[in-house]
Amino acid sequence: MPDPSSDVDYWSFVNVAVERTVRALPTVDAQAMRLVLSLYRAANAMVYDLESAVHRPHGWSWAGFRVLFVLWVAGPLESKRAAQLAGMSRAAVSALVNTLERDGLVVRRKAGHDRRAVELSLTATGEEVFVAAFTAHNEREQTWASALSDEEATQLTSLLEKLMASPAAAAANRRR
Repeated sequence: MPDPSSDVDYWSFVNVAVERTVRALPTVDAQAMRLVLSLYRAANAMVYDLESAVHRPHGWSWAGFRVLFVLWVAGPLESKRAAQLAGMSRAAVSALVNTLERDGLVVRRKAGHDRRAVELSLTATGEEVFVAAFTAHNEREQTWASALSDEEATQLTSLLEKLMASPAAAAANRRR
């Protein structure tokens, strides 16, 4: 473990972790470890930034934003489908919707085709608040993306799409 007083920070910890792991476990695939750890840490840093700079000031979490975004993009959806598109469990969406409904952003009603199913939709207030928040969200996205040239951003997006088209990603999505 690195000395806490050293110059190791959130990002340079990746190097320390890979080096120590390879020394202790020589059969570890360092390149795969570095890829996944770097992707995970970069995504977490972006999510933390977006949540603290944009979403918390609007009164919701990153998870709440994801549900609102799915409903804004797709329109009214069964709770099960909203969970799938948001990459969350049905239980997590149900708990989140309690708060979003209390705040007047989302409404739930029984689905017409199945009395057991619940359909979620944004309220007029929810749509208005979401659109205003998404403008700030996209400004932060632009700030992050500005570190890359247009060509680099296109290449990175293409590589992430390739990664998500892999059998491993398909298997992970089926477990949701």
